[in-house]
Amino acid sequence: MKLVRAALGLLLLAPPLVRAVEPISLGLALAGVLTGYISYPRLYCLFTECCSQKRSLSREALQKDLDSKLFGQHLAKKVILNAVSGFISNPKSKKPLTLSLHGWTGTGKNFVSKIIAEHIYEGGLNSDYVHLFVATLHFPHAGNIVQYKDQLQLWIRGNVSACARSIFIFDEMDKMHAGLIDAIKPFLDYYDLIDGVSYQKAIFIFLSNAGAERITDVALDFWRSGKQREEIKLKDMEQALSVSVFNNKNSGFWHSSLIDRNLIDYFVPFLPLEYKHLKMCIRVEMKSRGYEVDEDIVTRVAEEMTFFPKEERVFSDKGCKTVYTKLDYYYDD
Repeated sequence: MKLVRAALGLLLLAPPLVRAVEPISLGLALAGVLTGYISYPRLYCLFTECCSQKRSLSREALQKDLDSKLFGQHLAKKVILNAVSGFISNPKSKKPLTLSLHGWTGTGKNFVSKIIAEHIYEGGLNSDYVHLFVATLHFPHAGNIVQYKDQLQLWIRGNVSACARSIFIFDEMDKMHAGLIDAIKPFLDYYDLIDGVSYQKAIFIFLSNAGAERITDVALDFWRSGKQREEIKLKDMEQALSVSVFNNKNSGFWHSSLIDRNLIDYFVPFLPLEYKHLKMCIRVEMKSRGYEVDEDIVTRVAEEMTFFPKEERVFSDKGCKTVYTKLDYYYDD
């Protein structure tokens, strides 16, 4: 449709000429224009997004974005920066990049997937080559799993055939029906080609609340021991996190072959956020709306949030997710 609209747009630039030709001639002219666009990809790409127009990812720019927009997630920052920049710069990757992001709501999982998409495609999440699946929206009925598996395979095969550097984001993995995600296992494995298609440049990102309890336990243990959260290492929780997700019957990864066959490259923990991190989120949101930072409002919004455990009130139970709507109260025109 984008191609047809572009061609029609050029024809409409010369209305007298269009009116002077017969319908059949106009059809032939349109076909000629379309053929010309296809024959000259650079010209075609002036009017629509092309896979070949993906950005040259800058490690420095990605790091700057993560440092300025993602708070309290030293583990996620390091893993995402190294994994994504390393994968994109590798011309001979043996398999697609697979990231599984875990943590409570509002800790930054969706935000990170958005940042990754924006650093690869100018359109970000709106790019034709970035595909978002939400478990409860796209795969709602347990009785349709066989149908969903077939559709999922066809969708991924078709989109990777069109653009090797396709990005697939699966949200709400903790709500996905067990067994469904195993349908994409062949695409994540170490194959050069599957039916003539290579998946080695694609990126798969899974978002889930599963395992958040385990992540919280580790973070709380460090806090109670008087240690800084920045002292937490990936090795302190990655293995336990993968096992927890694998054995969680309420997770789409329950006994999944993707984990059993070690096809998930990184299990990325997102730590629960503290009071100081909420204030950072609020300041950034104020600036993004064009307001001067008002520390009085920052404090009032942060103090309206609820925290857990009940006695110690260390971590925000909704992360930064609701601070944006709470700001509306103070800036409601």
